[in-house]
Amino acid sequence: LSLNQLDIEDLNGIPLIGTREVSIRGINLFLKRAMDVAIATLALIVLAPLMGLIALAIKLDSPGPVLLRQVRIGRHGKPFVCYKFRSMRVGAEQELERLQAFNEARGPIFKMRNDPRRTRVGRILRRLSLDELPQLLNVLKNEMSLVGPRPPLPHEVERYEPWHRRRLEVAPGMTGLWQVSGRSNLTFDEMVLLDIWYIENWSLWLDVKILLRTIPAVLLGVGAY
Repeated sequence: LSLNQLDIEDLNGIPLIGTREVSIRGINLFLKRAMDVAIATLALIVLAPLMGLIALAIKLDSPGPVLLRQVRIGRHGKPFVCYKFRSMRVGAEQELERLQAFNEARGPIFKMRNDPRRTRVGRILRRLSLDELPQLLNVLKNEMSLVGPRPPLPHEVERYEPWHRRRLEVAPGMTGLWQVSGRSNLTFDEMVLLDIWYIENWSLWLDVKILLRTIPAVLLGVGAY
C-alpha cells in the first residue's frame, strides 16, 4: 500500500483521515496480541543463532555494549525501554546536535544517509534492519507489536502537531505500512497518514500482508539508511 492507493476523503483540502475510531480494540486486540506472541516466540527460537553471530560481530567490530537500550514512546504516550543491536559508536547520541545541519528528513525525526556515527557492522545491520531483531523481546513484553507505527523518541513526540499524536493510540510496531512503502523515502507527514490509516482500517489479514511484504522490503533495502 502507498498513499496514492488510500481512500482519503477531504474537506476543502483538509484530509479527514483520523476521524474514525481505532479498530484495534476488544477481540481485535486479543487476536493481534495472540499472533504477536506466537510469531515473536517462534522467531526468537529460529533466529537465536543469527542473533548470536550478530552480537559477536558487534563485539569484535567496536568497543561498547552489544545492545542499545533506548527510551521510546509507546501506546498512549507511555515510555518504555526499546532494545536494538548497537549500530553506532558509543556516544553517538551526544554527537547528534552537531549533525542536525545534515538532517535529510523533514519534521521531528533525524535521518542521514551516510551517518558517520555508524560502525562497519552497523551499516550492514541497518541496511537489512537486523539491528531491530531484539525488539522481539519488546513484543513479548507487550510494549510493542509486530506491526504498528514506528516507535518515536521522546524529543520527537515533543515536536508533534496535535494530529500526529493519533499514532500513539496503539502499540508501536517492528514494521508497518511505513516499512513497506519506502521508509526513509517518505516524509514524516506521509508516514503519519499511513499510520492513521492503518489504525482505522486494521485487520488480522492486513497485518499478515504487511509482514509478508516486509521480507522483500528488508532484503532489498527499500528506503533503508
